[in-house]
Amino acid sequence: MPESIEARLDAERERIALWLPVALGAGIAAWFALPTRTHWIGLLLVLGAGALAGLLIGWQRRFGRAVVVECAVMALGLLLVWGRALWLSAPVLALPVVTEFSASVESVEPLPAKDQVRLIVRPLKRPDLPPRLRITAAGEQGKGIAPGEAIGLRARLMPPPTASLPGGYDFAQRAWFDRIGAVGTVLGEIGRAPGAGDGVQTLRARLSDHIHGQIDGSAGGIAAALVAGDRGAISEADEEAMRRSGLAHLLSISGLHVTAVVTFAMLIAMSLLALSRRLALAGYVLPLAAAVAALAGGGYTLLAGAEVPTLRSFIAALLVLIAFLLGREALTLRLVAAGALIVLIWRPESLAGPSFQLSFAAITAIVALHESRAMQRFMARREEPWVFRLGRGVAGLVITGLAVEVALAPIALFHFHKAGLYGALANVVAIPLTTFVIMPAEALALLFDSVGLGAPFWWVAEQALNALIWLAHSVADAPGAVATLPVFPPWGFGLAIFGGIWLLLWRTRWRWAGAVPLVLGMAVLLAQPRPDVLITGDGKHIAAAQPDGSYALLRERAGDYVRDAVAEAAGIDAPLAALTDLDHVACNRDFCRWTQDGRTILAARGRDRIEGADMAAACAAADVVISERWLPRECAGRWLTIDRDTLPQTGGLALYLGDRPRAVTALGAGDEHMWRRPPQVSGNDEAVPTTSLAR
Repeated sequence: MPESIEARLDAERERIALWLPVALGAGIAAWFALPTRTHWIGLLLVLGAGALAGLLIGWQRRFGRAVVVECAVMALGLLLVWGRALWLSAPVLALPVVTEFSASVESVEPLPAKDQVRLIVRPLKRPDLPPRLRITAAGEQGKGIAPGEAIGLRARLMPPPTASLPGGYDFAQRAWFDRIGAVGTVLGEIGRAPGAGDGVQTLRARLSDHIHGQIDGSAGGIAAALVAGDRGAISEADEEAMRRSGLAHLLSISGLHVTAVVTFAMLIAMSLLALSRRLALAGYVLPLAAAVAALAGGGYTLLAGAEVPTLRSFIAALLVLIAFLLGREALTLRLVAAGALIVLIWRPESLAGPSFQLSFAAITAIVALHESRAMQRFMARREEPWVFRLGRGVAGLVITGLAVEVALAPIALFHFHKAGLYGALANVVAIPLTTFVIMPAEALALLFDSVGLGAPFWWVAEQALNALIWLAHSVADAPGAVATLPVFPPWGFGLAIFGGIWLLLWRTRWRWAGAVPLVLGMAVLLAQPRPDVLITGDGKHIAAAQPDGSYALLRERAGDYVRDAVAEAAGIDAPLAALTDLDHVACNRDFCRWTQDGRTILAARGRDRIEGADMAAACAAADVVISERWLPRECAGRWLTIDRDTLPQTGGLALYLGDRPRAVTALGAGDEHMWRRPPQVSGNDEAVPTTSLAR
């Protein structure tokens, strides 16, 4: 067996280095997945033992070296993200408060589609507040505010919210790494110093405002997103259509956009530099053009906010340019691996977000596909009529799109509980339209606006953008356009990802062994039952499954955010009914009662005080009792009682009823990650935070 592994590794010796970012990412992922310091230290000891086992196997053997290096790199990944989480430690607001304070504005993000402005501010002379807050101003409240400005405001603040349901988005985790200690909304007018508003907005903001002035609505929002990464003007309906149609990647500046900018900049620079006979004969045209392209790509990356997909794409573009200059093959998995290593070392926490995972999964699938012999034979140039060449190119684009959709499906289902099924076909039209029409038209429009002649190019861009939006809605509204599934268990997701990576990175026959964990991981998802009852983290919203597969909400006035969260956790793509309208649900002013899968559920809906003795009989007859308020001791369900005492420990819940009922919680018991037990401040300028707040 060891000799067989050694032979396989020798045949794959050029691919072994590709596993370095995988090992680094595995260490980072393990830190997020394991709940306590004891687990983290235990894993470090296990990895140390693994490295020693590799040394016993023999440093001279490829297998032994691989075991030592991979264990060491995995341990490095765990220590890297652990250290970064400690280094970014900042206090978090303990409880919701309403307070007045002065602050310095750090950044401004307009959200025209919602008529809002999102501000990142730093409170001044308020040690009882977190050092960094995210505030939302509505309407005219935030108009004209510029970064660096000092403001005074009254706001309702609350701690960064955790996931409202199991498997949902945990903003508290992201906020910790962004050092945001509270979120809130502005109440009343924002006080500003005399002459405020005269400050200079950032180039990104000015560019977005200019684009919105040329193109209205969501089309202008997409135009601003393509140039400056500003998605605030895209309506929710259009953004959802882009997601459902598999075109949402166009809104996040990544490989497509950076590649287009770098390519066009290099072609233009080469054309202009080649006019100089001296530069051409001296061989300086290619290096200088590459430098111009690198500067253009770097400027574009900074303009777009240097998010993870943009940064990854810029790093990849730089490596491609270096490969060109060295005469090496430009687009390889080694380049992708180098980009992943740089991003993970710089921002290890980005691994946990869908942006990093989707970005690198897509580019890895594309490169691995086009490195395969079958794809190279299919796409190889040959003497044939232009119609056949065009058809081969379109077929190659469809095959690439299908490969990307398959690679992204587990990630989309894990994070969003839905995946578009027609994205490959939609991208056949959308990618060329964006690359060869929309982006060049925008670039020319911005260039000619300097002399007042950009209007024709803006018209072309607007028509193309409207066509893109129409395409997104047409595909999104097609029958069966979206696959929805319930919460993907993390261990099943890990199996699927490992299997996919194994398939993509190796080249010899043993790559197909990765199909086993991939299929097992996806089977776990397909076999996952839908929850019978969903309860949000605040206990206010309860959704119950119906025999036809739909869900019904207890409170009809639940907002879009709650409805979307429930639909995602349930894995459905249908409107939510009203629980009180169903025949099998009996309700009075204070409670609703119904039977589901042989279990009786009692859910509170009123706010009036009820004596414990009056509730005792009803609670004793119920298997599950749910309330957002504190329940008296006399009220206890036969199996489970959920109230304000238990919800802070569990967060949102998903209940699976039947013969062996179980409850899945959004918050893990004993979780010691920093954002679960942060240092806290009161937010009360008349009180000094006590030790009871700083748990």
